[in-house]
Amino acid sequence: MITHLLSAADLDVTTATQMLDTAVEMATLAGREVKKLPTLRGRTVVNLFYEDSTRTRTSFEVAAKRLSADVINFSAKGSSVSKGESLKDTALTLQAMGADAVVIRHSASGAPYQLAQWIDGCVVNAGDGTHEHPTQALLDAYTMRSRLGRLAGLNVAIVGDVLHSRVARSNVALLHTLGAKVTLVAPPTLLPVGVGAWPCETSYDLDATLPDADVVMMLRVQRERLTGGWKDSFFPSEREYSRRYGLDAARLRRMPDHAIVMHPGPMNRGVEITAEVADSPQSTIVEQVANGVSVRMAVLYLLLGGSKS
Repeated sequence: MITHLLSAADLDVTTATQMLDTAVEMATLAGREVKKLPTLRGRTVVNLFYEDSTRTRTSFEVAAKRLSADVINFSAKGSSVSKGESLKDTALTLQAMGADAVVIRHSASGAPYQLAQWIDGCVVNAGDGTHEHPTQALLDAYTMRSRLGRLAGLNVAIVGDVLHSRVARSNVALLHTLGAKVTLVAPPTLLPVGVGAWPCETSYDLDATLPDADVVMMLRVQRERLTGGWKDSFFPSEREYSRRYGLDAARLRRMPDHAIVMHPGPMNRGVEITAEVADSPQSTIVEQVANGVSVRMAVLYLLLGGSKS
């Protein structure tokens, strides 16, 4: 078992499958009256979030508490970080407090790798800049497997703001490892430089991709990273983007009957996805949130469960 979870590319088929299978077992807790296991009793998990987050931070907190770990939520706002404390100083403080695992979200790509060099505990990457978000990829894979029964051989279209998406990067790596075929669909301005070296295909035409897709994953247009707003050079306007790359009811009908629609959230309803599609039976968006707790329980369990007492 790996020591840290920093990148989806770190997971081989055996390890990724073990995490998904363990998440299936963790999901059974949701139906119990007492939704707790004593596995991580006495361990301390720190949620170290330098960026705002609701779903991911809460998901990790619930996951750790269901495994009976002690949880410390550390937000950069209102902490010593806002007074100028460096990541290394924060890491040394957490090390002195005896943190067994640190879940980090940071605006700088690579921050979790640096943190892993400074502390003895496990480090879990909860999103670093525009680089990766491996547990999101795991919960997405878990959701696909739950709905469609398999991952190998699936055609997965990931649509939208790939340039700024850590979710897309992690999903491409993990789904390729697990045998799925991934196609990135976006305007040329929202595809990263070097995407030709990724283990996936690319397309500028959403309508041509939909009939063969088993999964369509819509990505949020990240307004906060589009410097200059909608009038910048990424695309002409919000309306034009939605017309070319938004998923609406008409496009949903072009997809196979068994196909599912995913979104990592939060959504820009009416931009990359309409409300009608987001709330349709083919949508797994709410399931993804629920599955995130089970997957993150599995990750913490496997990283910490076999460690020292």
